[in-house]
Amino acid sequence: MSQNEEVRFLPYEQAVKLVAAIQEEEDVARPDHRVLTVYNHDDREICWFDFDEVMEAVSPVEKSREKEMVSEYILRHLPDWALDI
Repeated sequence: MSQNEEVRFLPYEQAVKLVAAIQEEEDVARPDHRVLTVYNHDDREICWFDFDEVMEAVSPVEKSREKEMVSEYILRHLPDWALDI
C-alpha cells in the first residue's frame, strides 16, 4: 500500500458478522512480541494487530474490561480488504 492510500474500515456491524475470534499469539517473525490475530468463521486468518499498539490505544482500561475494549477496538478498525479473504 502506498502512503497516499487511506485505510478504510468496515462498518462495525459488518465486522461483527465477519469476525469469529481474536487470538493473542506469538509473532513468529519477532520473538518476545505478541500479535492479535483475527479469524473469520471459516477459521481463516483475516489480519493481525500489534498487541502493544492496541493496548496503548485502549489504555487506560480496567483489567476486567480489557478483553472487551480490545475486541471493540479491533472490530472498529477492521480494514475493508478483510472481505477479500
